Amino acid sequence: MNQSLINLLMDPEDLQSSLTLSEDGQYLQGKTHCYVIEEGVPILLVPEAKAMTEQSDHHQAAQTEFNYVDHYIKDGELFDYFEPYTDGATLHEQRRLHEAILVELSEVASAKILDVGCGSAWVARHFVQSDTRVVSFDISDKNTKQALSLYPGDLHHAVTGDVYRLPFRENSFDAIISAEVIEHVPNIQAYLGNLIRVVKPGGQVILSTPYNEKIIYSLCIHCNRPTPQHAHLHVFTEVSMGGILDRQANIQYRMRAFSNKALLKLQAHLLLKYLPFSAWRTVDRIANQLIRKPSRLLVVIEKQAA
Repeated sequence: MNQSLINLLMDPEDLQSSLTLSEDGQYLQGKTHCYVIEEGVPILLVPEAKAMTEQSDHHQAAQTEFNYVDHYIKDGELFDYFEPYTDGATLHEQRRLHEAILVELSEVASAKILDVGCGSAWVARHFVQSDTRVVSFDISDKNTKQALSLYPGDLHHAVTGDVYRLPFRENSFDAIISAEVIEHVPNIQAYLGNLIRVVKPGGQVILSTPYNEKIIYSLCIHCNRPTPQHAHLHVFTEVSMGGILDRQANIQYRMRAFSNKALLKLQAHLLLKYLPFSAWRTVDRIANQLIRKPSRLLVVIEKQAA
């Protein structure tokens, strides 16, 4: 296992303790637990992780508990995040979202990037031929193993773990990307605090999320209670996101709403897909000035020195 990755890791049970690689290279020894390494991916979940519960406002209202670790492990097993989109509009929207994130990365030294909630590992795919080190991080070991298998490289690593116990040293990464994740996490402040903890001062945390989404509920066949589709627990606008970020210390932030829904419904991607990102962004900005219907919110957080 790559020593540079081991140097970044901390014991998720005790984030003040380092991990030690066993002589046979099959596991990492923590303070009290051993964590297996499978297909080159350390599985840094504490043994009781699947039983841990969290409550969002939705779960409190519905009087239910959310076993989020178990839920997203099963989600990774059942849903193929690596299957390409067949719908042209969705494919175009995802392409522009990724381009918007990558443009922000150009503003900082990004020699070491953490991709939290890596899903299809598009970040690793983009950087695998470069000199940038990428750590693909996900709660689903299926996703991390497939990420490493599809995009092998000396500078690409993958780690399975829980964002609430983010198993990395403080101030380790130049940039963190967490695309389409924040709407899923029950405890937003704990999620943000961990991302900010492991990014370097002067580094950036780049988030994206649906903009002012209308959450649709369906009746769960298991508990017979209203359940949000796609497990989206929160709705964000500039105002609501600003209220959340203002509670975090030692950061500056900026936001931008983009990806106009009207253009998507009009199938404008059939023409816009030929435009470079800068030209598409201009068209999208004008569309949102005429009909304010953005579908995505991009948030860039810069960590300040304490």
